[in-house]
Amino acid sequence: MSLKSLKAREDDLSSPQRQLELLSEGIFEEGELPTFKDKIAESGHFPLKPKKLEILQLNLGYMCNQVCSHCHVDAGPDRKEIMTKETMQQCLEVIKNTGAHTLDLTGGAPEMNPNFRWFVEEASKAGIKDFIVRSNLTIILANKKYHDLPDFFKKHNVHVVSSLPFYKREKTDKQRGNGVFDKSIKALQLLNEVGYAQPGSDLKLDLVYNPSGAFLPTNQAAMENDFKKALKEDFNIDFNSLFAITNLPISRFLEYLIASENYEDYMYSLVDAYNPAAVENVMCTNTISISWDGWLYDCDFNQMLDLKVNSKVKHISEYNEDLLNDRNIIISQHCYGCTAGAGSSCQGSTI
Repeated sequence: MSLKSLKAREDDLSSPQRQLELLSEGIFEEGELPTFKDKIAESGHFPLKPKKLEILQLNLGYMCNQVCSHCHVDAGPDRKEIMTKETMQQCLEVIKNTGAHTLDLTGGAPEMNPNFRWFVEEASKAGIKDFIVRSNLTIILANKKYHDLPDFFKKHNVHVVSSLPFYKREKTDKQRGNGVFDKSIKALQLLNEVGYAQPGSDLKLDLVYNPSGAFLPTNQAAMENDFKKALKEDFNIDFNSLFAITNLPISRFLEYLIASENYEDYMYSLVDAYNPAAVENVMCTNTISISWDGWLYDCDFNQMLDLKVNSKVKHISEYNEDLLNDRNIIISQHCYGCTAGAGSSCQGSTI
């Protein structure tokens, strides 16, 4: 596993444009596989349009204490992009006036933003129904200044969504780095201790599963049962729900697919698993993604490919929900990942 991001390595794939070229060339350019546009047109879903906005997803920065092999953000300790307090203030104004009911903070490790706690405190006053922080868990143990995060999350009734690739050490450490599994287990136990996922508690703790190789996730409900059984028996850990998320062929996962010579096979798998029913609820139809520097995107994945929203309104400083709701959603071949099988979103399966 590399200890540096694609950007720090000055890798060709650190360029969003190069990734988009790869996703349009070869098997798609030659017609072996249909483009995503042609595929959804067949089922009457083109152009893809937004529905009612429900989720504002904010990326607070690409800095992270881990360098995971599948990371679509290309996050890591060497990434210095961080949302400023000024941009956070602009986001707060939008949060106060939006019709969205969910605020979803992600990164990198969002907790590493120096203004993270201030922002959570201010945003929690806005009365958002579901306030999510996506945590890699190990950040809680990374430095003593983060040790009280479980109590901080509890105080502000934060819904913690935590990454855990598997309930066994070997697979987790292979994907996320040596020692990550043991630290993740300890962090989950600390969250349980303050009341998360406990009987009678409103504190929600969900886990996220990403496949560790070039394959699609299996049935989410069955996996959730397996995770719950194993974590309870082995570590006395409780959680609420498991989200099974398909790895999209971008950034470091795209690098892995190419290096392991699995790219074409994986794309065939995604196209073969295309489910028209999954298109109905893809997350770009109810979500706006906001980057660390305030630009607006249809989803977190489009953000990483620098595919800004197709609207006159492109930045948080000029936010207009009515204009954004009238846009067409921008698509490319990576979108097959969200429409395979039971569908995939940041909230797990869509069907």
